[in-house]
Amino acid sequence: MRVLVTGGAGFIGSHFVRELLSGTYPSLEPTRVVVLDALTYAGNRANLDPVAADPRLEFVQGDICDAPLVARLFAGTDLVVHFAAESHVDRSIEDSSAFVHTNVLGTQTLLQEAVRAGVGRFVHVSTDEVYGSIETGSWDEEEPLLPNSPYAASKASSDLIALAVHRTHGLEVCVTRCSNNYGPYQFPEKAIPLFTTNLVDGLDVPLYGDGGNSRDWLHVDDHCRGIALVAAKGRPGEIYNIGGGTELTNRELTGRLLDLCGRDTSAVRQVADRAAHDRRYSVDITKISTELGYAPQVPFDQGLADTVAWYRDNRAWWEPLKARTAQERAAGSRAH
Repeated sequence: MRVLVTGGAGFIGSHFVRELLSGTYPSLEPTRVVVLDALTYAGNRANLDPVAADPRLEFVQGDICDAPLVARLFAGTDLVVHFAAESHVDRSIEDSSAFVHTNVLGTQTLLQEAVRAGVGRFVHVSTDEVYGSIETGSWDEEEPLLPNSPYAASKASSDLIALAVHRTHGLEVCVTRCSNNYGPYQFPEKAIPLFTTNLVDGLDVPLYGDGGNSRDWLHVDDHCRGIALVAAKGRPGEIYNIGGGTELTNRELTGRLLDLCGRDTSAVRQVADRAAHDRRYSVDITKISTELGYAPQVPFDQGLADTVAWYRDNRAWWEPLKARTAQERAAGSRAH
């Protein structure tokens, strides 16, 4: 099986590639794994170092909007798993142009070339943020899309394009929508790695608003196992929610990180709430559980402790990334 993974040098995509090549997913036995990644700020070749010597792995640096490149890589491909995306909400609020370019036009390019190349199956990895915010209960896959941030709107657009291509052209498309991911190798602008690295360095952490925004937390290993199940057995044209089953407010999550890092509440700095900040996310995973046998396996307390330990032990991985991000933001501020 020839598998092409877009965004395979990013946080979630690289985890999927590492596990795929390690034989973790017996229903997927790749003879070739091609990673297509533009290596923007969140992509990192080092994320693939554990499997870099595997002769089945081919890395290609390139843009998913580059139709000739995509067409060449898709020749003979059996499965595409599409992770590549701009995904940080704060950045989408500052400037949404890159989100439309990558998440909408990039996905459209991939789908168009997949149809032309006769790709066997296309798994489009999306997010629960396309549903908007929910006060009580949990969303199932029939919930209308009501995205509130430019990021979420760009992902909702790509979901609709993917499903339309399935209906129009018969491409075997499945869409997955996950809750908030955490784990090793996550770029340190997202909440858990940002807070962890700040705390271990003796810095404070910024908590939006009253800290009452609630999220369901999903370990990246559980997420990727869910994606593998969908890739192997998901019904074409269907959407599958993937959740972790641990719901915490941002204040509760911060408290756990403070405990794990040996800090107290004096390290928390209240900041103005994010614009259009969704209050609560919660996905119903009945469909993927019933149809494909999915269940989260990583207990949150253990997963969070292991994640904090990983960042504590891998300063050489994240410290240059944080320094580079700080420099880029400083340069942007000077430019304005």
